[in-house]
Amino acid sequence: MSNIEQTLSIIKPDAVERNLENEIKEMFKNNGFSILKEKKIQIEKSEAEKFYKVHETKPFYNDLCEYLSSGPIVVMVLEKENAVLGNRELMGATNPKDAEAGTIRNKYGISIDKNSVHGSDSIDNANKEIDFFFKN
Repeated sequence: MSNIEQTLSIIKPDAVERNLENEIKEMFKNNGFSILKEKKIQIEKSEAEKFYKVHETKPFYNDLCEYLSSGPIVVMVLEKENAVLGNRELMGATNPKDAEAGTIRNKYGISIDKNSVHGSDSIDNANKEIDFFFKN
């Protein structure tokens, strides 16, 4: 029984700024992901606040929202078997210093904040996050 899932991936401002979109997309494709939808956008801080609402009680919330809205981002819907877990494994640990060799954050992340990519952490959140960016 196959378990095809979709997950949301965001290439964050630090990676877009350094023109890493194509390298990161290649990493997804080389790891069996299909990119079903993608768009490059810039969001307002108020939109970032809605997107990261789940973190609003955390101390880093404001910085996270400021950062996500600080420049263009690329939002993508990725699909493959067990996509949520697969994407989290490919991204690596939130802190690039702790991320395993060969992961996106190990290769491209600058810091715990500027860690180049975001990925959904559950099927439930993936559905909400995909709707957030791709609901017409």
